[in-house]
Amino acid sequence: MPPVALTVTPRHSDGMELTMLCVFLGGLEAFPLALAASLTLRPDKSQFFVHESLVLGCDLEGNSSCWRVRHRGRGRVTDVCTSSDPDCSMELLYPLDTGHYWCESDAGERSEAVGIVVTAGGAVILESPALPVAVGGVVTLLCTSRHSSSSSSSSHFYKNGVLIGSSRTGNLSVAAVSQSDEGIYKCNVSGVGESAPSRLTVRARRPEPPTPPCLAYILLPVVGAGLIVAVATLLGIARRRRGEVEQTVNYSNVTFAREAKPQRLTDLDSGPTFYSTLNLDSL
Repeated sequence: MPPVALTVTPRHSDGMELTMLCVFLGGLEAFPLALAASLTLRPDKSQFFVHESLVLGCDLEGNSSCWRVRHRGRGRVTDVCTSSDPDCSMELLYPLDTGHYWCESDAGERSEAVGIVVTAGGAVILESPALPVAVGGVVTLLCTSRHSSSSSSSSHFYKNGVLIGSSRTGNLSVAAVSQSDEGIYKCNVSGVGESAPSRLTVRARRPEPPTPPCLAYILLPVVGAGLIVAVATLLGIARRRRGEVEQTVNYSNVTFAREAKPQRLTDLDSGPTFYSTLNLDSL
């Protein structure tokens, strides 16, 4: 049966991304899973000489069974490769390969398009990133000549038609890229020729994902339960110790005798009195 394709949602990042789903379930219910994909280019540059090579692909997070790379040039849209191909390599580039490339799902949703220029008769190309670059990164623009003897010539770089710098080495670096660096670039080599224009696209960096708020809801009950267990354990230990102390105490009946009061003289007079005769002569 054909694959079941669900909703595809494009989103921006440092490259071009889209989310898509392709699930073979054999008639079972399809579950709504989302997969992110980004168009990849090796090498990542927007201009090529004839007979250079290019490798394209869709880098998916998860199942990659449904992607395909498409090309639009000279009013026609064609498939360059699909997920069933072992690779997506264009070994020999020709001017007909000039155009825009993107990833697309079976549902028809697609990522942003990347422009590629294949120069036929031109002697100079500008090697700049074809994929969007991130804010804060470093971009190196390379003005390349087909003729090696021109390597000692000066290269001049232009942005939106305005000269922005020259180099004897043929490259110009843009440090700490910002949104203002986005635009149309080209270069020329003195005495050799000028490149075709290419667009440099700048994308804001994706912010770091915040700590999920649910983490606090998970940790707080765990910490609270731990405290309750600790307190209950301490109370149990204290009760056991108190019980042991109480068991060692021996109780007995103690009788307190009331102390007899001494008799006073008045008490003696109150009793009966006996008199006797003492014979002193017999002593």
